[in-house]
Amino acid sequence: MITLPFVLELVTTIIFGSIIFVWGIRYNNIKDEFKHFNLPPWLRDLVGILKLSFGIMLLNEDMEIIRVGAIGIAILMVAALGTHLRLKSPPFKMLPSFSLLSLCLLVVYLGTQIT
Repeated sequence: MITLPFVLELVTTIIFGSIIFVWGIRYNNIKDEFKHFNLPPWLRDLVGILKLSFGIMLLNEDMEIIRVGAIGIAILMVAALGTHLRLKSPPFKMLPSFSLLSLCLLVVYLGTQIT
């Protein structure tokens, strides 16, 4: 039987894995995207540090820390979507940010259902 804690753990693992994939393996794409959007390198580095930190929080046992991590990533994704909208990016370029935002909101919701 699938339980809410199992779904929460699965979703947080997917979020963490996607952050590691994008900010680790595909880091050159991140550098190109920030350059394309005329965003400074220090902002890219700050976003990376915050995303990785929030992502690590998702792996914690304490539900409050998990919620903080999910909310932090969600805020970063709202900012990313705002940047995409401001620069009139095509919808497919916004899909990763929107997906990660949706998954983080799901984590926050599931966290309220479990505790």
